[in-house]
Amino acid sequence: MKLVTYNIQYGIGRDKKFDLPRIAASLEGADIVALQEVTRNFPRNGGADLVAGLAELLPDMFHVYGPAMDVDFGLRDASGRPVNKRLQFGNMVLSRWPIAASRNLLLPRTRRFNRGNLQRSALEALIMAPSGPLRVYSVHLDHINHEERSAQIRHLKERVYAYPMEGGAITGSAEYGFPELPCPEEFVLMGDFNMVQGSPEYTLMAGEADYAEGRQIVAHHPVDVFSLTEGAPDGAISWIDDEKPEDNRLIDFAFVHASLSGRVRRSWIDASATGSDHLPIWFELE
Repeated sequence: MKLVTYNIQYGIGRDKKFDLPRIAASLEGADIVALQEVTRNFPRNGGADLVAGLAELLPDMFHVYGPAMDVDFGLRDASGRPVNKRLQFGNMVLSRWPIAASRNLLLPRTRRFNRGNLQRSALEALIMAPSGPLRVYSVHLDHINHEERSAQIRHLKERVYAYPMEGGAITGSAEYGFPELPCPEEFVLMGDFNMVQGSPEYTLMAGEADYAEGRQIVAHHPVDVFSLTEGAPDGAISWIDDEKPEDNRLIDFAFVHASLSGRVRRSWIDASATGSDHLPIWFELE
C-alpha cells in the first residue's frame, strides 16, 4: 500500500494561489493520506471548507477530520442572530479502505503572547486495510518552540503506545449491539513534525543513536521510514521558503511501529508538487 503525508498550507501554493484540485492531484495513487493545515472558514483561503472540498475531489476515499483549533469570534448576521461560523484548523486522514474509528488527540501547548500559537493535535484513524487493521495518525507539531515540540512528542508517544491497553475510541461495544473493534499494536505516524533529523526532538521520538552501532530498532521508539530506505538523501527538503532558500529543510516525516519496519519497501519526496509550501512524503508498506 502507498501512504503519503502532506501539509497543504490551507490549500495555498508557492505561487500564493488557492488551488485545491492540484492538492488532490498530488495525492493520486495513494491508499492512505495524512493531511495537515486543513481548515474551515479560514480567512487566508477565502473561508473555504477544505474538508468538504477534498471529500468531493476524492470521492472514492473514506475520510475523518479533527479540528485542533475551533473558535468562534462572535459573528452575527444583520438581525443580530449568531452565525455559528466556526474557524477550524486541524488534520485529516483519508483512506481507500473503511476508517472504523477515530480520535482527535490534543497535544500540550503553552500560552504565547508574542506569536500566534494554535492548538496542535494528532488525528488517529483505525483503518481496516486488506493486510489487517492499522492505526494511522496525522500529526502536526509546533513550529516555533523546541520545548513545546518536546512536550508534544512525549505526550504523543505516551498516547500511541497506550492504545493496546485502552482500546481506542470504544471497547465493550457488544453492550450497544456492535462488534468489538480490533486493537492493533502497529501504527504509522505521519505529518509535519517541524523538527530536523538529529535534533533533540527527533532523538526524543526515534531514540538515541549508539556511538558505535547507531540507532537500533526497538519496541518503544517509532522508526523513521527514511532510515529504512534511501528516501532522504543529504540535503533533502520538505519545506520550502522561496524568499529564503537557505531556510529550506526536511521537517515532514513518517514513522512506523518497530514491528512494521520490515514491511517498509521505499520512500520518496514528491519535489514536483507546488500546491503548498511543503512537499508530500510518500512510502510503501508491504
